[in-house]
Amino acid sequence: MIASLKGTVQSKKPEGVIIEVSGVGYRVSVPLCSLADIPETGEKVFLHTYTHVREDALQLFGFLSEEERKVFTTLLGISGIGPKLGLAILSGMPVRRFIESVNNEDVALLSTIPGLGKKTASRLVLELKGKLPSLGPGGTHGSRERSVAEDAISALVNLGYKKPSAERAVDNAVRSGKDAIEDIIKEALKYLTD
Repeated sequence: MIASLKGTVQSKKPEGVIIEVSGVGYRVSVPLCSLADIPETGEKVFLHTYTHVREDALQLFGFLSEEERKVFTTLLGISGIGPKLGLAILSGMPVRRFIESVNNEDVALLSTIPGLGKKTASRLVLELKGKLPSLGPGGTHGSRERSVAEDAISALVNLGYKKPSAERAVDNAVRSGKDAIEDIIKEALKYLTD
């Protein structure tokens, strides 16, 4: 199974992106709401991937965050939801908003996603409640982590990096255990210059 891809963006269209890794071009389907955050053609990208294998097809689905991939694979565990509908759901709203909607049992908001009726939205809430990734710790500790990350992103943007790239690099640095702003920026710069 292909768990991730790190390479150069060759093409970027709503039907998917092509990532070149060591001379091989991989076609990857991505959620539409993430498409804008994928770097432009010729730039480097890192995607968490899910490999879907059927008798007649081998498909790659790509996500900018591990959280997004976890939500996708959790959706696939629900009867009647395949990769196509799973991708449509994540294309319908950002992943954090989707998690909030499920946790708040907001069936009305979920049923605004194209391809997701009220009945399916209700079933999603019932089956996904408590199974989706946590949105992070609440309280002051959580807000402090967010503000340090936001400051690090701002610093990288001021250094000339594009905001989506800076956000991904900082996200990776924070996940690797860095919490001081200097350490986050150093780790993020390694990711950006790699």
